Amino acid sequence: MNIHEYQAKAVLKSYGAPVAAGVPVFTADEAEAAAKSLPGPVYVVKTQIHAGGRGKGKFKELGPDAGGGVRIAKSIEEVKSHAAEMLGNTLVTKQTGDAGKQVNRLYIEDGAQIARELYLSLLVDRTTGRVAFVASTEGGMDIETVAEETPEKILTLPIDPSTGVTDVDAIKLAEALKLEEPAKSEGMSLFKTLYKAFTEKDMSLLEINPLVVLQDGHIRVLDAKVSFDGNAVFRHADIAELRDESEEDAKEIEASKYDLNYVALDGDIGCMVNGAGLAMATMDIIKLYGAEPANFLDVGGGATTEKVTAAFKIITADPNVKGILVNIFGGIMRCDIIAEGVVAAVKEVGLQVPLVVRLEGTNVKRGKEIINESGLNVIAADDLDDAAQKIVKAVKG
Repeated sequence: MNIHEYQAKAVLKSYGAPVAAGVPVFTADEAEAAAKSLPGPVYVVKTQIHAGGRGKGKFKELGPDAGGGVRIAKSIEEVKSHAAEMLGNTLVTKQTGDAGKQVNRLYIEDGAQIARELYLSLLVDRTTGRVAFVASTEGGMDIETVAEETPEKILTLPIDPSTGVTDVDAIKLAEALKLEEPAKSEGMSLFKTLYKAFTEKDMSLLEINPLVVLQDGHIRVLDAKVSFDGNAVFRHADIAELRDESEEDAKEIEASKYDLNYVALDGDIGCMVNGAGLAMATMDIIKLYGAEPANFLDVGGGATTEKVTAAFKIITADPNVKGILVNIFGGIMRCDIIAEGVVAAVKEVGLQVPLVVRLEGTNVKRGKEIINESGLNVIAADDLDDAAQKIVKAVKG
């Protein structure tokens, strides 16, 4: 689960992290009032969307010379002008894709006199099975670019969960970031604070880019991106309240209501599969035969007719879907349950695109009987290779 920058900063501030004063706003008038409440005289107007690269992004509705999604303002009037131009328009960044995201809220923040920009993040290191810090002196840049071009400028430091961040760990991080007093002492304290917030709130990512050293020698969290482990949000009512469903795909939200593992993609062949590995293989073989999957959808091993019906509805609700491939290998999941769900869904929502069904495993005979007796225009397949070729052929016409 992702949250906005201003929400992330509020969480970090509650743990004692140094952040600038700022106010979230939804209208140009609110932006003007927010600027009046801040020290000034320099302000930063930041779009709030769930995507990185906002500063380098471009608005679809504005000309190429218009500013990006993060702008400096040197007067209250300029804050209001930027806000009026940004709100309601679509910001396209490298992470949003060509569709972009509509800007519905902004964060008006007090400006900062920056001396140095640094990079700092915490993530779950799958190699070591520990939470790890990633630190670099190259703040403000994409960490992937730094890793590719100057990997020696990155320190990755896994933290022992039995001790947390020790003074030795903190010193290593401070040295990697080349911090001098008072930033060094503040940084050593901040590292422990961030680790505490990460573990207590079940975060999956905490990225500060940039972490800045101000001209007065102190440090500040200038930007913050935080993601939470969705499986642990139930333990944090305060975090659950921060969810902004307008930033999420409506189909993914609907899928979550039925405990379906669904991710929207850019292709035109809808997939309904049981098992994550089989779902990945299904998407791969669709690509092998020259088409693109429209989604990842794992109905799970214990799906009911209701879940399968919901899954089918979600797939057909995607206007990009030109064909559907149902690929079920029944182990725990019974083929007859899948068949009943598909039939129920088709009768309820109709079938406007080709449908290929491949069933194998538990109760496969009964499952095929249900499909065959339904009267539906379904293309049967014997195996995955056969199924993929048939759906690609049907979609390509």
